[in-house]
Amino acid sequence: MTRCSVGSRSVSYVLARDDGLRTDVLALDGEKGWSVLKAGPVFTVVVDGLTINGESDGLEVENVTTIGRGRGVVEEITRCGYARESLTVGIEWHVVRYPDLPLIETWVSLTNRGPHPVTVERLDSLGLTIPAGDYELLSFTSAWGKEFDGVREPLKDSRTIGTLAGRSSQGTHPWFGLVRADGSVLCGAIAWSGNWIVRLEEVTKVSGTADAAEERRAGAGYVLTGGLHDHGFTKNLRPGETVDAPPVVLALGSDGNLDTTSIYLARAAREYWAPRNDLADRLPVEWNHWWTYEDHRIDEATFKANADIAAELGVEVCTLDAGWFGPDDSTSHWPEVRGDWDLVNAARFPGGIRALADYVHERGMRFGLWCEIEALGPKAALLTRRPDFPALRDGAPLGYVCLANPAAWQWAYETLDRLSRELGADWIKLDFNLDPGLGCNRTDHGHGVGDGLFEHYLGYYRLLDRVREEHPDLVLENCSSGGLRVDLGILRHTHLTFLSDPDWPEHGLQLLWGATTMLPPNQLLHWGFSEWLSTHPQQTFDPRDIQLAPHQLDYYRRIAMLGATGFSLGLPELQAWVRDRLAAQIRTYQQLVRPFVRTADVHRLTGSPRRFGGGDRWAAVQYAQPEGSEHLVLVFRLSGGEPSQEIRLHALDPDQLYSVRWQDGERDETRSGAELMDGGLALTLPEEGSEILVIRESRRS
Repeated sequence: MTRCSVGSRSVSYVLARDDGLRTDVLALDGEKGWSVLKAGPVFTVVVDGLTINGESDGLEVENVTTIGRGRGVVEEITRCGYARESLTVGIEWHVVRYPDLPLIETWVSLTNRGPHPVTVERLDSLGLTIPAGDYELLSFTSAWGKEFDGVREPLKDSRTIGTLAGRSSQGTHPWFGLVRADGSVLCGAIAWSGNWIVRLEEVTKVSGTADAAEERRAGAGYVLTGGLHDHGFTKNLRPGETVDAPPVVLALGSDGNLDTTSIYLARAAREYWAPRNDLADRLPVEWNHWWTYEDHRIDEATFKANADIAAELGVEVCTLDAGWFGPDDSTSHWPEVRGDWDLVNAARFPGGIRALADYVHERGMRFGLWCEIEALGPKAALLTRRPDFPALRDGAPLGYVCLANPAAWQWAYETLDRLSRELGADWIKLDFNLDPGLGCNRTDHGHGVGDGLFEHYLGYYRLLDRVREEHPDLVLENCSSGGLRVDLGILRHTHLTFLSDPDWPEHGLQLLWGATTMLPPNQLLHWGFSEWLSTHPQQTFDPRDIQLAPHQLDYYRRIAMLGATGFSLGLPELQAWVRDRLAAQIRTYQQLVRPFVRTADVHRLTGSPRRFGGGDRWAAVQYAQPEGSEHLVLVFRLSGGEPSQEIRLHALDPDQLYSVRWQDGERDETRSGAELMDGGLALTLPEEGSEILVIRESRRS
């Protein structure tokens, strides 16, 4: 049995080992479970064409080991052997529990115990039977500029979600939710950055059979399986070799509220999964040159002029995005020469990148640098110099460097090491702007024809870990065409995750609402209504517009304060009042907002706004410190919203008195927790208006 508690609540995960291996219980204590005395596959692996799960003939449970992983984390490993005909394998089922969190992490490991190589064709880290009932399935579709588009639909018949694009969030984000009619919530997230799948297969009820497994299926609704996508995947295992499947995390709630499971996942990420260092923990305010200047309008003088103003505004990181590398040609275009990170475009930056980093450091800021270390442009000199590096599929180039190749991995490490050690980068924005699909299938990289993408991502994870080990003060930012590789796998290897390239207001709010279902806000980086050089129908912000009102500027910037924050504006041309307002907003974020973003639980007080005028047209987010004494609420009225709205707060003590401070209204009031949760706060705002409320415990009522 695996059991972990949160306050007076606990979650139980119980495996039955007497008749094969199956899940008997996954439930919050004292409540109806998600799988109670029903057949559960626990895992599914396919080896040499044979499907093996917890109920397969020939599977023997050998032993169970419990290992303490430190800080109260416990891993339970159930070891099994399987022997049939010429196939002999070992299977380990791993379950990790975390103290004070009602969630579990599971994965399967497979070892070839036989004398001959075997071929693995499927590795499911998740196997669970869902009782019959009425369910809603929650998921998020995703595309460039359309990340975290929520879908909520009745679960009818069998259903499959996943991606084969080669990036975890291209098409669908690697997260799902099941909400039962009684309010029980099961959320899952796949900790993998490549191709993944979740299957919900409807079970036909049976009766009158002597088969014990079939009898247990009576009353079952769905079998839930998944993890690594099996389409196009094969892996050859030599005798004695082991392969680990990507983990899946499951979180439980009982109140029908996604905030509950979201908070559990966020706490686990902050405490146990996400890497940390002082600069990342500070959540520094970032300025990035990209949208205002792109590559053909940026040069040394322009960057320095912006850095001068950024320092005056209180910006803490200045990032040089694409356009700094490649041949000495002011007309070169960044996608074509990706991979030539050893070359600095001297036509744009005659003094070199280190001198630019020193210039930023002299002004009290940190220096950020963009790099798409995996990508390989068609005109890159690296293509000619190292023809063994490119990922190929059936001989055709895929546009990236295969990091399963040890030589390419070493080159990538030395490159990132040099960007920090020699060029002075304190922060590296790691982008990835292509879909590798099923990945590389050339056989001279150390992988087989069917596991090139799998091994590439394992290599990428190792690369990130090695860079962090050698440069513990360096911040690594995860980006992939904006937010097309957002998952619990890469979260464990990078400090921050960029949510999307576009950043117009309602888009930013929709992203925050969706991303906080599985990630903590302190890991979510998004900018605030940047000034775009290129054309985009929604990116219309002009900071020099004479019609721009102060409350609008506050609204635009505050939306980006809901996580880690930054912006891309041409700073030297700003009006004086806009500069002053930006400086004041930066101070507000640094002094008031980001202490909550770092540590507080997120409660979404409204439904999600939707792009293009859809969804809720008021948005309110509450940050509640875990001890309950302090709360911060940010409220926004979007275009089309009613003039007034009542906002009901969460997570307060109904008998406690709270002081409420309206930052813009500059007024205070005292209300009981019951009043704030039941009656709420009435707000009247203009369109594109916002308010910040600070709620603190006062005296007992």
